[in-house]
Amino acid sequence: MGIQIAPSILSADFARLADEARAVSHADWLHVDVMDNHFVPNLTIGMPVVESLAKATDQPLDCHLMIEDPDRWAPGYVEAGASSVTFHVEACRAPIRTAREIRAKGARASMALRPATPIEPYEDILAELDMVLIMTVEPGFGGQKFLDVCLPKIRRTRELVAKHGLDIWIQIDGGVSAETIERCAEAGADVFVAGSAVYKADDPNEMIDKLRHLATEASPL
Repeated sequence: MGIQIAPSILSADFARLADEARAVSHADWLHVDVMDNHFVPNLTIGMPVVESLAKATDQPLDCHLMIEDPDRWAPGYVEAGASSVTFHVEACRAPIRTAREIRAKGARASMALRPATPIEPYEDILAELDMVLIMTVEPGFGGQKFLDVCLPKIRRTRELVAKHGLDIWIQIDGGVSAETIERCAEAGADVFVAGSAVYKADDPNEMIDKLRHLATEASPL
């Protein structure tokens, strides 16, 4: 698939979500941040909004569940219309079972790691996943500053994927902009969530094209 850009609707106008989805037609995915005010200190949207959004846009939905008990809720987001569902391993009791349930319902299964969570303990379950999301800010709020300390983990994750000969995307989320995306692409990331950088731009589609170009030029993949 090459480099992919997934604008986050966390930075969009929630009163105009259908219009905001159409405003990023050059995107590969529409990233949907689901927060429950328990796993993270913020409350956003849930399954009913995802279901309505799936009907209002042709963009595939990439649902990032920052919630407690994703084992219970993740499969329902596939039924609501998500093409990719990400659960946080820190909140998941049975990541293999949850990933298999997501896949069985027809979506891509992804595991997310907070900045301080290492990838190495999960090496043996990588084959159960389609994507690994490495948070480059603490999850919960948009507009945070990119954490350079996460770059080595991106590299280590790419090395593990290559070691096992797997076809797994590596997504990063947090502080992605024209100033940071090249470093992440060089480290091995190939799917980029960008919220403020895209939705605060004068022309969101032009910014998406710029981010994709910068990442493609910097990527060793």
